[in-house]
Amino acid sequence: MDGTTAVVTGGTRGIGRAVAEAFAADGATVVVGARNAEEVTATVDELERAGATADGHRTDVRDEYDVERLTETAARAGTASGIDVVVPAAGVYHGEPGETPTDDESYAAFDDHWRTNGRGAYATIRESLPHLTDGARVLVPTGAVARDGSAGYGSYAISKATAEAVARGFAADTEYVVGCLDPGIVATELSGGTGRDPASVAPMFVWAATEAAPETVDGEIVGLREWKGTTR
Repeated sequence: MDGTTAVVTGGTRGIGRAVAEAFAADGATVVVGARNAEEVTATVDELERAGATADGHRTDVRDEYDVERLTETAARAGTASGIDVVVPAAGVYHGEPGETPTDDESYAAFDDHWRTNGRGAYATIRESLPHLTDGARVLVPTGAVARDGSAGYGSYAISKATAEAVARGFAADTEYVVGCLDPGIVATELSGGTGRDPASVAPMFVWAATEAAPETVDGEIVGLREWKGTTR
């Protein structure tokens, strides 16, 4: 990833943080966004101490103007102008995983899940478009909960299904490679801390950003099987 610039929302925790670290270790200039400004600063400092070129911006993906500022920062961060990879990893889950049935959700939880996980993915991709380089890729983290109709995931699952639909829409309507990556259950705050170590699935995002054939990713949902099957 030498010479490339990647922007990662939700880049201070969970999958986003692990992906930012993996991109940086592979030579990318990494720009992270998250709601907590102190965590953004700390993450950038740690990436730089590890030898990476990094930057960041306090970003609430519910606010498209925040996202616009983040993408403008990212477009200027590398040795060449523009953004090569976008990972909209910012997400929230209100309640305990598996314990938020659709018929018992508050409107406030529904609205914030949708605005952060669904509309937030839309804003991140939309505001990146003016800065994307030829051949740029957008990789949206997702999970089976968006498709399987599992009980107890309510509006969180609905919001993740929205994010998948957003990715398909941009894949169909733009010339860029836009797809979803499903790394399975990953141990983050959103999963209650159970699942795979985020660092163990971050290489999947490096692969999708660099080695995967465009048609493998564009408009698709790529899982662990596809990743491992092509990297053995």
